[in-house]
Amino acid sequence: GRFTMHEKRNNMKAFTSVRRTALGALTIIAGAMLVLPVQAQNYPISSGQRATAQQVSERGVPLEELAQNAPDTYTVKRGDTLWGISGMYLKRPWRWPELWGMNLKAIPNPHLIFPGQTLYLEKEGGYARLRTSRSNEPETVRVSPRTRSDSLAESALPTLKPHLIEPFLVEPLVVDEQVLLRAPRVIATTEQRVLMGAGDRVYVRGDAASPVLAEAGEPRHYRVFRNAVAMKDPLTGEVLGYEAQYLGKAELVRGESFEEIPNGKGGYTAEYVPATVDLSATKEE
Repeated sequence: GRFTMHEKRNNMKAFTSVRRTALGALTIIAGAMLVLPVQAQNYPISSGQRATAQQVSERGVPLEELAQNAPDTYTVKRGDTLWGISGMYLKRPWRWPELWGMNLKAIPNPHLIFPGQTLYLEKEGGYARLRTSRSNEPETVRVSPRTRSDSLAESALPTLKPHLIEPFLVEPLVVDEQVLLRAPRVIATTEQRVLMGAGDRVYVRGDAASPVLAEAGEPRHYRVFRNAVAMKDPLTGEVLGYEAQYLGKAELVRGESFEEIPNGKGGYTAEYVPATVDLSATKEE
């Protein structure tokens, strides 16, 4: 839509001030991109791509993701949690489904583990997994031949709270290269911030062919992603798509525009002003 000259001056002043201070922040957030929820949900994923994603989740976590003092074996104690054990083994505990080598169907309802069980860290082919038996033994729980009256429901380790892991489970995005290239990019933040949260404001630039506009019929709500990683066929090395890391949700406040600025010579110069976007939610980590 159109703005009054007073609004234009205020918009330009706000972005000019942030532009002077945002250089340091760009190294942190330059990879962030905005994606429409509908676009992500409707993007077709072939059976081959889905099989590759499942194979990636089952093969374990990369060795470089392991914590420095990750133990080779650990005996589960009463009071332990899956999150606590994952934090002992991982630099980033929220990657626990990969550590346990779970497939996509098993993640929402992981197998229970109990106090007294020994966990083994298995390393193979540059990846690591936690198992409840050594690699040459079946994954069984050995019990002595006596009557046991303890309630399994009370002794089993508690699973993670749904709101903590829901973004990890439901928000990953697989896109092709063209979708990745066309996605709007975060180019600046306010007040030199490098860590952003819900309620913070950022500035966004869209693709030349599809600018970010705040007009009737244009989308106003986006999801924010970064660090798109190529998903390759493990046998051929072919890039099947790109998996982007979910950061949060955002709402468009004002679209991109060109505003007339006095040039000091009695005329005006058209200067680009990026879109203004407010973060409405961020992923908990």
